[in-house]
Amino acid sequence: MSYTRVSGGAIAMLLVISLAVSLVRAEGPPPATVRLGEVVEEEVRQTSPVIGVLYYDRISEISTELAGLVDQIEVEEGNSVELGTVLVRLNTDILDKEIAYQRSRIEQVELQINNAKKQFERLQRLFDKSGVSEKEYDDALFNYRNAQLEKEALVNALQQLLVQKKRSVITAPFGGIILEKHVDSGSWVQPGSQLVTIGSGDDLFVRAPIAEKTLRFIERGQSVDLVLNAFDRSLTGTITDLDPVADLKTKNVFLKISIPRQPLVAENMSATVSVPVSDRKKLRIFSRAALIKFQGKDFVYTVKEGKAAILPVNIVTFLGDRVGVDTPYIMPGMKLVVEGNERLRPDQPVTVVGAE
Repeated sequence: MSYTRVSGGAIAMLLVISLAVSLVRAEGPPPATVRLGEVVEEEVRQTSPVIGVLYYDRISEISTELAGLVDQIEVEEGNSVELGTVLVRLNTDILDKEIAYQRSRIEQVELQINNAKKQFERLQRLFDKSGVSEKEYDDALFNYRNAQLEKEALVNALQQLLVQKKRSVITAPFGGIILEKHVDSGSWVQPGSQLVTIGSGDDLFVRAPIAEKTLRFIERGQSVDLVLNAFDRSLTGTITDLDPVADLKTKNVFLKISIPRQPLVAENMSATVSVPVSDRKKLRIFSRAALIKFQGKDFVYTVKEGKAAILPVNIVTFLGDRVGVDTPYIMPGMKLVVEGNERLRPDQPVTVVGAE
């Protein structure tokens, strides 16, 4: 049997550590550093959340004017493109040979023109001196003008070939997103064949249903707050119009809401839209940063006697980076924690470093 001998100094050290831990626990968490924001009162409309879907109001089915082999397709579905971005290149090997042949024919005819011109000018001098017959003179004039017309026809044909070559490179008619790709390299296409489908990034909308009785609170040009649910991304849209036909069963009407160009979005994604549903009324407004979530409900922190005090709130409307509440004990001029509230606990001591 063996025994472990513990010195008196070690025992004393353990007692000191235990006492320090007990004191820390008794004193609670250290003071938290926070920044405060002020509650104000404004007349605003109450809003209600509805789920809408994203769509592109301007969609173009890009097709080809030429028959040919797809040499390269430069985009994939989901790619962002700008005006003039190359989408598809058709093979131009045969066309290039035709262009080269046409240019050589023009050079050949230019030699004929030079020769016919010299012959005509020589016979013209002789004709003026009655040295040649009128028929010889007319034949020389005909040959000269005919060569000129032949060159003009060849130049026009060359221009058509160059236009075809230019059209063999298909570009984006506007900036946007590639929604669908209908062909790939090696595909044979005919005039009118669809190559890609592109949605205009500057014509991105949300289609949101509302009850017909709330339509009286809606105005064209009105700004509304919305959230792209896939990314929890908040932004502001503008009501531009509404669908002219209501849903036959629900009697809902659909708002057309324009939103700024967005990265990495897909058609038919969902968006939560805060739609006005009342006349203007006085609400207490404060920064959205003051809100914290607990068990699915909304709370804010204020400071009382140097400690954090948590209060539940009832949100009536969202106003971009602010919210409106009708909670009676949230009063104008009241100070709420807008920074440092993420890990704050009720009754935790706080140190206020500033206010918005």
